[in-house]
Amino acid sequence: MATKKYTVTLPEELAEEIRSEVGPGAFSAYVTRAIERQRERDRLGELVGQLEGEYGPVTDADLAAAEVERREIEQWFDEQESGADARRSAA
Repeated sequence: MATKKYTVTLPEELAEEIRSEVGPGAFSAYVTRAIERQRERDRLGELVGQLEGEYGPVTDADLAAAEVERREIEQWFDEQESGADARRSAA
């Protein structure tokens, strides 16, 4: 992907904190990933808005049902991983 240099203004403390954590050579990559994540969130927000416009807002009952399903899926994956660990140990 082609790149182009831009000038942006950031709070100095934030920029220096990031630079000290990722190193000077990785600062641009870090900022790029942060912008990409924000764009994904923005697009997701737009999609949620469109879906809520078409189907109505998400209810507390919908959220609770989704959380139950998420926990069931997480438990299933944990069980699969535990079974795989046991098979490896037995081998």
